[in-house]
Amino acid sequence: MESIHSTKTPKAIGPYAQAIRSGNLLFCSGQTPINPQTMEIEGNDIQTQTQRVIKNLEAVLNEAGLTLHHVIKTNVFLSDMQLFPEMNETYEICFNGHKPARSTVAVKGLPLNALVEIELIAEIN
Repeated sequence: MESIHSTKTPKAIGPYAQAIRSGNLLFCSGQTPINPQTMEIEGNDIQTQTQRVIKNLEAVLNEAGLTLHHVIKTNVFLSDMQLFPEMNETYEICFNGHKPARSTVAVKGLPLNALVEIELIAEIN
């Protein structure tokens, strides 16, 4: 088991690893739309926040030598299911044709009042 850490993502705000490599799988902790330079939520709308979350996840994947095309499963957490259509559209654009398995749920609240958080599992070839 190996811990993965990228300096191009926000610092963890808790006692957890950004990602753990175990065998041929990479388990990425949930990322919120925190801009790594300002350490503040980026954007007030779901599209901007979804883009930032995926950029943060990409940085962790890149640190492990992977891309979004290695992702096999995502879990999306939304502050409100009414945000689903706009999040879904942005997510599809960011994944550029790649369609990993996915679950999407609404939660009562997210850190720093974010609108979205995404965690993922990727396969290491």
